[in-house]
Amino acid sequence: MMDVQKISRSGLQRTDQKKTGTEVKTSFQEIMQRGRDNQAYERLGALLEKIEDQGKVLADSRTVDELRKYKQYVKEFMDDAVNLGLSLEERKGFNRRGRTKVYKIVREVDRKLLDLTDAVLKQEKNGLEILNMVGEIKGLLVNIYA
Repeated sequence: MMDVQKISRSGLQRTDQKKTGTEVKTSFQEIMQRGRDNQAYERLGALLEKIEDQGKVLADSRTVDELRKYKQYVKEFMDDAVNLGLSLEERKGFNRRGRTKVYKIVREVDRKLLDLTDAVLKQEKNGLEILNMVGEIKGLLVNIYA
């Protein structure tokens, strides 16, 4: 019979590399940031739904109180989007001469809100036109969100 001998492992060297503390810290920070971003995007999505629902209510009633609620939801959305650092900063494009042209979506939303406010206060627009204005504002907000 053959004798099987035990081989000691003391002669073998381990080649495991140790991770530095900064690598672990970075990945932990990334995970936490992703979690925060997901929560923020969920909140923005919920606010968009509230804005859409309130816009329909506003189109039906055309009262100042409903307009105030609608504007408050839009303001919350814009504040959250700014805090999240979404594409509110500046959108850059080129004009025909090749120069940089800066588009500010926030200004456009503000202008549309002013138009909507004027229309509701003057009571001269029907529900369909108000709903159209609400849809334009929602489109701008979705552009920020996407």
